[in-house]
Amino acid sequence: MLSQRRGIHLDQSELLCKKGCGFYGNTGWQGLCSKCWREENQREKQKQIQEDWALAERLQREEEEAYASRNQKAQSQPSITPFNKFEERKTKEKASKVNTVTKFFTPSTKTPPKKDAFDAQSSPSGSSSASRHSSVDTDHATREFIDFLKPLKSGREIFKQCRAFTESMAYKRDMGADELTECVQDFYQNLSERLQTQFKGSTEHVESVMDEVEKYMMTRLYKEVFCPETTDDEKKDLAIQKRIRSLHWVTIEMLCVPVNEEIPQVSDSVVKAITDVIEMDSKRVPKDKLGCITRCSKHIFNAIKVSKKEAASADDFLPTLIYIVLKANPPRLQSNIQYITRFCNPSRLMTGEDGYYFTNLCCAVAFIEKLDGQSLNLSSEEFELYMSGQASPNWPQAAGASSGSPGSAALGQVHKRLDLLTGLGERQERVMEKARQLENDLIDWTDEVEQKVQSVLETFPPETQNPTATTATGTSAASSAIDSDNVENELLPPPLQPQVFAG
Repeated sequence: MLSQRRGIHLDQSELLCKKGCGFYGNTGWQGLCSKCWREENQREKQKQIQEDWALAERLQREEEEAYASRNQKAQSQPSITPFNKFEERKTKEKASKVNTVTKFFTPSTKTPPKKDAFDAQSSPSGSSSASRHSSVDTDHATREFIDFLKPLKSGREIFKQCRAFTESMAYKRDMGADELTECVQDFYQNLSERLQTQFKGSTEHVESVMDEVEKYMMTRLYKEVFCPETTDDEKKDLAIQKRIRSLHWVTIEMLCVPVNEEIPQVSDSVVKAITDVIEMDSKRVPKDKLGCITRCSKHIFNAIKVSKKEAASADDFLPTLIYIVLKANPPRLQSNIQYITRFCNPSRLMTGEDGYYFTNLCCAVAFIEKLDGQSLNLSSEEFELYMSGQASPNWPQAAGASSGSPGSAALGQVHKRLDLLTGLGERQERVMEKARQLENDLIDWTDEVEQKVQSVLETFPPETQNPTATTATGTSAASSAIDSDNVENELLPPPLQPQVFAG
């Protein structure tokens, strides 16, 4: 049956950067990798700067011409002061940026700090900035970062640069997300280039240092840069959460997911995958969030492998990942994706399994947002009925549950029980109706009997007997009860009376 359905297919080339550089792309960067996205951004900004300069020059010429026409009689030099001011301001801004970056990566010429200054950072800093952001997590990250840097020759300088950058970011809360991203990514790139020179191209060593730099910086900056108020990340979170909740009826069969949850090992892997993708929101460091996605994906591959008894393919993985996301409905999903995209070490998103799994997650979320009836092999009418809650795909399957999976059979039994209960309810209603009718008939019969009795009593009233007068001697004239049945009692002599004889 599944072979006849049109499953969800994603060509692996669709995961790569649209520029053809070979790195993984990202929907947040319009299908580009971080490297190409930055280059494209820089070209756009350079183009905007050139357009601004051209506009300024044109306005300057117009102003000069207007000024010259008003002062034809007097010799006057063209007024270039406004343009000079504009050029001077641009020069100062460029010099300020260069000086800022140079200040981060140029050793200070001032008196070096005391020998134990670097070691003292292992305890919570006494500066006002550090005290505002101090917490158990940040202090622990600081100690771990210092312990990692101590064996390095330039460890002290790296720590100073990272600390200075994080403290400067505390004053940039009002900046837009793009500006914050550019600041962090510029710092990553400049520090990485310096480390490449220092370690003479040892990529593995550079990446290990950059991982620790990311962990230290993002732990301290998490509250400022995660779901910033200048973005609509929270609105997107609510939208995708509502969307996933409305798709609760989507089944494994609709997505062509090759997973059999009746197998205990598969069911356990599915639960672990759901737990991992939900746990992503509890992490602060982008690398740790990516680790949750990677573990979730590996559990998915394991579930597919056990179900199919063969290695899983990419065409099996994406539908299953979509199914896991629908079942988990992870909290703040869009905010976490945007946070990873903006502040993760770009090299990790461009290559490796972390980048591959993260790109697939972005594709899964994009699929869920655009999901329609055609994607699930349903008609538009069926899709709308399911979305509105007026119907469920499980209801029509009850009739054929015997030929389906054990889960379908169980649903069929449930629906049969519901039909039986419905029939019993109808029968009870009929019995109650008959009982009420019998009660009314009894009441009518009782009234009829009472009316008939009353009619008979009125037609034949009962006869009353008056007592006869007693004789002078005090005896009753009425016949005794003994003789009442003797018809000849009137002919008998009167009874003897007792007499008293005097002695």
